[in-house]
Amino acid sequence: MSKVVKIALLDYGMGNLHSVSKALANVGADVSITNDPKVVASADKIVFPGVGAMRDCMIGMTDAGIDDVVRKAIFNKPVMAICVGMQALFEQSSENGGTNCLRILDGTVEAFDPTWQDAQGATIKVPHMGWNTITGMDLAHPLWNGIDDNQHFYFVHSYYCDPANTTQTAAICDYGQPFCASIIQDNLFATQFHPEKSHTAGLQLLKNFVEWKV
Repeated sequence: MSKVVKIALLDYGMGNLHSVSKALANVGADVSITNDPKVVASADKIVFPGVGAMRDCMIGMTDAGIDDVVRKAIFNKPVMAICVGMQALFEQSSENGGTNCLRILDGTVEAFDPTWQDAQGATIKVPHMGWNTITGMDLAHPLWNGIDDNQHFYFVHSYYCDPANTTQTAAICDYGQPFCASIIQDNLFATQFHPEKSHTAGLQLLKNFVEWKV
Protein backbone atom coordinates (compact mmCIF):
# COMPACT_ATOMS: atom_id res chain seq x y z
CA MET A 1 0.00 0.00 0.00
CA SER A 2 1.39 3.41 -0.97
CA LYS A 3 1.92 6.05 1.67
CA VAL A 4 -0.83 8.66 2.10
CA VAL A 5 0.65 12.06 1.31
CA LYS A 6 0.20 14.65 4.05
CA ILE A 7 -0.45 18.13 2.71
CA ALA A 8 -0.43 21.35 4.72
CA LEU A 9 -2.96 23.75 3.16
CA LEU A 10 -1.82 27.17 4.34
CA ASP A 11 -4.47 29.24 6.13
CA TYR A 12 -3.88 32.99 6.34
CA GLY A 13 -7.48 34.10 5.87
CA MET A 14 -7.31 34.65 2.10
CA GLY A 15 -7.51 31.23 0.47
CA ASN A 16 -10.30 29.24 -1.14
CA LEU A 17 -9.63 26.65 1.54
CA HIS A 18 -12.75 24.48 1.51
CA SER A 19 -12.73 23.89 -2.26
CA VAL A 20 -8.99 23.25 -2.39
CA SER A 21 -9.10 20.91 0.63
CA LYS A 22 -12.02 18.95 -0.81
CA ALA A 23 -10.30 18.61 -4.21
CA LEU A 24 -7.03 17.42 -2.65
CA ALA A 25 -8.84 14.90 -0.45
CA ASN A 26 -10.68 13.73 -3.56
CA VAL A 27 -7.36 12.69 -5.13
CA GLY A 28 -6.18 10.86 -2.02
CA ALA A 29 -4.28 13.41 0.06
CA ASP A 30 -4.47 13.79 3.84
CA VAL A 31 -5.09 17.53 4.17
CA SER A 32 -4.51 19.77 7.19
CA ILE A 33 -5.71 23.38 6.96
CA THR A 34 -3.17 25.17 9.11
CA ASN A 35 -0.87 28.08 9.88
CA ASP A 36 1.01 26.10 12.54
CA PRO A 37 4.72 25.90 11.60
CA LYS A 38 5.00 22.50 13.34
CA VAL A 39 2.18 21.04 11.24
CA VAL A 40 3.73 22.50 8.10
CA ALA A 41 7.13 21.07 9.02
CA SER A 42 5.66 17.58 9.46
CA ALA A 43 3.74 17.68 6.15
CA ASP A 44 5.07 16.02 3.01
CA LYS A 45 3.96 18.86 0.74
CA ILE A 46 2.49 22.35 0.97
CA VAL A 47 -0.31 24.03 -0.96
CA PHE A 48 -0.30 27.83 -0.86
CA PRO A 49 -3.66 29.22 -2.08
CA GLY A 50 -4.84 32.80 -2.29
CA VAL A 51 -7.72 34.99 -3.41
CA GLY A 52 -8.34 38.71 -3.02
CA ALA A 53 -6.19 41.83 -3.01
CA MET A 54 -2.43 41.41 -2.73
CA ARG A 55 -1.97 43.95 0.09
CA ASP A 56 -4.57 42.14 2.22
CA CYS A 57 -2.96 38.80 1.40
CA MET A 58 0.50 39.98 2.43
CA ILE A 59 -0.87 41.41 5.70
CA GLY A 60 -2.67 38.11 6.35
CA MET A 61 0.50 36.14 5.62
CA THR A 62 2.65 38.29 7.88
CA ASP A 63 0.13 38.22 10.73
CA ALA A 64 -0.15 34.42 10.50
CA GLY A 65 3.60 33.89 10.02
CA ILE A 66 2.91 32.23 6.68
CA ASP A 67 5.49 34.39 4.91
CA ASP A 68 8.34 32.79 6.88
CA VAL A 69 6.76 29.34 6.56
CA VAL A 70 6.70 29.59 2.75
CA ARG A 71 10.26 30.94 2.54
CA LYS A 72 11.57 28.02 4.60
CA ALA A 73 9.45 25.34 2.93
CA ILE A 74 10.38 26.43 -0.57
CA PHE A 75 13.84 24.95 -0.04
CA ASN A 76 12.96 21.56 1.46
CA LYS A 77 9.65 20.15 0.18
CA PRO A 78 7.26 20.34 -2.78
CA VAL A 79 5.12 23.47 -2.80
CA MET A 80 2.14 24.28 -5.01
CA ALA A 81 0.94 27.91 -5.17
CA ILE A 82 -2.44 28.83 -6.63
CA CYS A 83 -3.65 32.18 -8.07
CA VAL A 84 -2.68 34.98 -5.62
CA GLY A 85 -0.42 32.41 -3.95
CA MET A 86 1.54 32.30 -7.21
CA GLN A 87 1.60 36.10 -7.49
CA ALA A 88 2.84 36.44 -3.90
CA LEU A 89 6.03 34.55 -4.80
CA PHE A 90 7.31 37.46 -6.91
CA GLU A 91 9.10 40.66 -5.91
CA GLN A 92 6.32 43.20 -6.23
CA SER A 93 2.74 43.59 -7.43
CA SER A 94 1.41 46.76 -9.03
CA GLU A 95 -1.88 46.16 -7.16
CA ASN A 96 -2.89 48.68 -4.47
CA GLY A 97 -0.43 51.23 -5.85
CA GLY A 98 2.47 48.81 -5.40
CA THR A 99 2.79 46.00 -2.87
CA ASN A 100 5.96 44.18 -1.86
CA CYS A 101 5.62 40.41 -2.14
CA LEU A 102 7.70 37.46 -0.86
CA ARG A 103 10.60 37.96 -3.32
CA ILE A 104 11.11 34.22 -3.78
CA LEU A 105 11.00 34.58 -7.57
CA ASP A 106 12.40 37.44 -9.64
CA GLY A 107 9.79 39.41 -11.51
CA THR A 108 6.66 41.45 -10.98
CA VAL A 109 2.88 41.16 -11.04
CA GLU A 110 1.17 43.50 -13.49
CA ALA A 111 -2.41 44.57 -14.22
CA PHE A 112 -4.17 43.47 -17.38
CA ASP A 113 -4.43 46.36 -19.82
CA PRO A 114 -8.15 46.82 -20.63
CA THR A 115 -7.21 48.18 -24.07
CA TRP A 116 -5.83 44.79 -25.11
CA GLN A 117 -7.88 43.00 -27.73
CA ASP A 118 -8.72 39.35 -28.19
CA ALA A 119 -8.39 37.37 -31.43
CA GLN A 120 -11.76 38.71 -32.61
CA GLY A 121 -10.72 42.33 -32.05
CA ALA A 122 -12.86 42.90 -28.97
CA THR A 123 -11.30 44.59 -25.94
CA ILE A 124 -10.77 42.21 -23.03
CA LYS A 125 -12.85 42.30 -19.87
CA VAL A 126 -11.05 42.71 -16.55
CA PRO A 127 -11.01 40.65 -14.44
CA HIS A 128 -10.13 37.68 -16.61
CA MET A 129 -12.85 35.34 -15.41
CA GLY A 130 -13.87 31.96 -16.77
CA TRP A 131 -12.44 29.13 -18.83
CA ASN A 132 -9.37 29.59 -20.99
CA THR A 133 -6.78 27.32 -22.53
CA ILE A 134 -3.16 26.86 -21.55
CA THR A 135 -0.42 25.81 -23.92
CA GLY A 136 3.35 25.47 -24.19
CA MET A 137 3.70 22.82 -21.47
CA ASP A 138 6.43 20.20 -21.40
CA LEU A 139 3.95 17.32 -21.50
CA ALA A 140 6.71 14.86 -20.54
CA HIS A 141 6.91 16.48 -17.11
CA PRO A 142 5.05 14.41 -14.48
CA LEU A 143 3.02 17.43 -13.34
CA TRP A 144 1.33 17.51 -16.75
CA ASN A 145 0.53 13.80 -16.83
CA GLY A 146 -2.90 13.33 -18.40
CA ILE A 147 -3.12 17.02 -19.39
CA ASP A 148 -3.42 17.97 -23.06
CA ASP A 149 -2.02 21.01 -24.83
CA ASN A 150 -4.82 23.59 -25.13
CA GLN A 151 -6.41 22.18 -21.98
CA HIS A 152 -9.12 24.36 -20.43
CA PHE A 153 -8.71 25.67 -16.87
CA TYR A 154 -10.68 28.18 -14.81
CA PHE A 155 -9.24 31.66 -14.20
CA VAL A 156 -10.30 34.54 -11.93
CA HIS A 157 -7.76 37.39 -11.78
CA SER A 158 -7.06 40.99 -12.74
CA TYR A 159 -3.26 40.74 -12.49
CA TYR A 160 -0.73 38.42 -14.13
CA CYS A 161 2.83 37.33 -13.31
CA ASP A 162 5.75 38.60 -15.38
CA PRO A 163 8.76 36.41 -14.45
CA ALA A 164 12.24 37.82 -14.99
CA ASN A 165 13.44 34.29 -15.75
CA THR A 166 11.25 33.10 -18.61
CA THR A 167 12.65 29.56 -18.37
CA GLN A 168 10.51 29.15 -15.24
CA THR A 169 7.34 29.60 -17.28
CA ALA A 170 5.67 26.20 -17.60
CA ALA A 171 2.46 27.20 -19.40
CA ILE A 172 1.10 30.17 -21.33
CA CYS A 173 -2.41 31.56 -21.55
CA ASP A 174 -3.57 34.19 -24.05
CA TYR A 175 -5.89 36.97 -22.90
CA GLY A 176 -5.32 39.91 -25.19
CA GLN A 177 -1.61 39.13 -24.81
CA PRO A 178 0.19 35.90 -23.83
CA PHE A 179 0.93 35.70 -20.11
CA CYS A 180 2.51 33.22 -17.72
CA ALA A 181 -0.13 30.76 -16.49
CA SER A 182 2.15 28.38 -14.58
CA ILE A 183 5.66 28.07 -13.19
CA ILE A 184 7.78 25.04 -12.41
CA GLN A 185 11.12 25.59 -10.68
CA ASP A 186 12.80 22.71 -8.85
CA ASN A 187 10.30 21.71 -6.11
CA LEU A 188 7.97 24.67 -6.77
CA PHE A 189 4.82 24.43 -8.88
CA ALA A 190 2.52 27.43 -9.33
CA THR A 191 -0.64 28.04 -11.33
CA GLN A 192 -2.48 31.29 -12.04
CA PHE A 193 -5.63 29.29 -12.76
CA HIS A 194 -7.65 27.43 -10.13
CA PRO A 195 -7.27 23.63 -10.40
CA GLU A 196 -9.90 23.16 -7.67
CA LYS A 197 -12.46 24.89 -9.94
CA SER A 198 -11.35 23.16 -13.15
CA HIS A 199 -13.26 19.89 -12.92
CA THR A 200 -11.58 16.76 -14.34
CA ALA A 201 -8.43 18.46 -15.63
CA GLY A 202 -7.98 20.31 -12.34
CA LEU A 203 -8.32 17.15 -10.28
CA GLN A 204 -5.80 15.43 -12.55
CA LEU A 205 -3.33 18.26 -12.00
CA LEU A 206 -3.77 18.09 -8.21
CA LYS A 207 -3.35 14.32 -8.36
CA ASN A 208 -0.11 14.84 -10.29
CA PHE A 209 1.14 17.19 -7.57
CA VAL A 210 0.20 14.75 -4.79
CA GLU A 211 2.11 11.99 -6.61
CA TRP A 212 5.04 14.20 -7.70
CA LYS A 213 8.44 12.82 -6.75
CA VAL A 214 10.90 15.71 -6.62
